[in-house]
Amino acid sequence: MRCYGDKPASFLRMQPSGSIPVAIIDGVTYNQSNDIMYALEEKFPDSIPLVPTAADVRMRAQSLLRLERQIFSSWMYWLTSRDSPDGRLRDGFISTLIEVENALTATSGGFFLGEQVSIVDAMFAPFLERMCASLLYFKGFQIRVANGEKTNFPAVNRWFDSMETLESYQLTKSDYYTHCWDLPPQLGGCVSEDGSKQFQDSINGMNGSWDLPLAADNNGLEPDWSWAGDEAAAKLEAVERVTANFEAIVSFASRGAGKSGRSYGAPLADPNAVSNEFIQPFVDAAMMVVCNKILSETDTENAACDKAMAELVSVWKKEGGNEVIDKVAMSLSYLRDRVGVPRDMRLPAARQLRAHLNWAIKTLQ
Repeated sequence: MRCYGDKPASFLRMQPSGSIPVAIIDGVTYNQSNDIMYALEEKFPDSIPLVPTAADVRMRAQSLLRLERQIFSSWMYWLTSRDSPDGRLRDGFISTLIEVENALTATSGGFFLGEQVSIVDAMFAPFLERMCASLLYFKGFQIRVANGEKTNFPAVNRWFDSMETLESYQLTKSDYYTHCWDLPPQLGGCVSEDGSKQFQDSINGMNGSWDLPLAADNNGLEPDWSWAGDEAAAKLEAVERVTANFEAIVSFASRGAGKSGRSYGAPLADPNAVSNEFIQPFVDAAMMVVCNKILSETDTENAACDKAMAELVSVWKKEGGNEVIDKVAMSLSYLRDRVGVPRDMRLPAARQLRAHLNWAIKTLQ
């Protein structure tokens, strides 16, 4: 995980490889997610167990965990390779995914072992989530669909619905854009197949998918997070997250008009970049208008924000010419492309912020 920048020595002493996660529990360092989960199970024996205690259920769990390793392997092979003309890698993945679908169809509840979430769900969750994002982006293969849409994998979709009722999962769930920019540097590259560009453009906001008004479920590609609240809640969250750390965010955004630092494997990682201090007051003013635009509820309020941004452009053009306007647009673009989920905010809020930053960028241009 050195693709995002150099790790501090204190972290490398705990985890020489630089990878995450790492946990210290009762003085013991664990650097594998599976080990961490089992250690926590032992630490809190009075809690509802994630590891089944009945012998037959435990055997079922072991079988499912072997299936999890199988689908992980078939996903990795396909994602990081160019498939043969006969679609051998695609067919191999689909065959294993059908096994997962059948396992979930056979359960009596929403989770792999029934009504109660278990260690099996915890093991499957991070990889099934990344499969949905990456295979759509790089291979044009859709697993997760919007509510009510037809799918060959209804049980997998119902399982995601069940997982999204859990606060613990909600807090860690990411979006397709974040996953699809995170995975290639971590894996050493992902290989795109013919026909995937339209999905990449939609996920990257290149074909109007990040423009106002936002289409539901990104036009059917990525289900909206209805459990996160309505549009008003998403807008409030976006503005709250920006204003809670406003000065630092303005400085960060102004890196887009500053000097780049040492490059790393992750194309959006720029930890040593130097912010353009001169442009920061201009970015600050633009961000204030963006936040007001996000919170606008009426046509009158929207028109006032449109007028305010247009007036800023007019004043900046007189005072600094097109160079100032261009640098502000570069800064807002830099920020837009680096809104991460869930690090910065949840998907509905991120969609609002990206779209309103796009509105400002297009006004400036």
